[in-house]
Amino acid sequence: MDKAIEIMKAAMEKETVMKEQEKESTNQTKDKEENVTENDVAMDTEENVNIDALFEDTAEDNTENQDDEAESEKKEKQNKANKSLFKNSKSKELAAKDQKIEELTDRLMRTMAEFDNYRKRTEKEKSQMYDMGVKAIIEKLLPIVDNFERGLGTITEKEKESGFAQGIEMIYKQLLAAFDEIGVKPIDAVGKEFDPNLHNAVMHGEDESLGENIVSDEFQKGYLYRDIVIRHSMVKVVN
Repeated sequence: MDKAIEIMKAAMEKETVMKEQEKESTNQTKDKEENVTENDVAMDTEENVNIDALFEDTAEDNTENQDDEAESEKKEKQNKANKSLFKNSKSKELAAKDQKIEELTDRLMRTMAEFDNYRKRTEKEKSQMYDMGVKAIIEKLLPIVDNFERGLGTITEKEKESGFAQGIEMIYKQLLAAFDEIGVKPIDAVGKEFDPNLHNAVMHGEDESLGENIVSDEFQKGYLYRDIVIRHSMVKVVN
């Protein structure tokens, strides 16, 4: 009986030990599972942290890239603005230079035109002064020529052979030759139609052999210097 009790006690103790072992095994398994879970959670957390860090790095890289792009775009816009400003400034400078050149060219053309007008006016005045001088001299010489003509008109045919008469006629011809060289010529009057610009009518008459308003006689010769009348012809007009 006692042996049976001992066996039962031994069995119960064994069962208790087994239960404790089983319980301890169960606890170890739970601990392992908890450790595994914690490790997994830690790994997941670390992975999440790494992923977040990766995303953060990527975001930072993207932000930096965006900042670089924005800075580059800003610099490009600034360069374009500077180029545009420089171009506008250069265009304004060129426009100002073109305007200045145009003004100077206009002033030069005006000055040249004024100088050309002054030169022409001066040449005309000089020519007029020269003509007036020649006219004044010829006017003083014409009475001398008239006297030669009157003197020669009084010489008879017999006296024309004398040396005195021939000398007077020679001087008269030299005067006329000098007049011709400088452009002084006598005005044709007798037989010509009366022209008030050339002739000075001092007498009027009738002559059926001549036409109307014709110069029949010349009392004093008129002379022209080029196209300038130095002295009008003193004439008689008929009909």
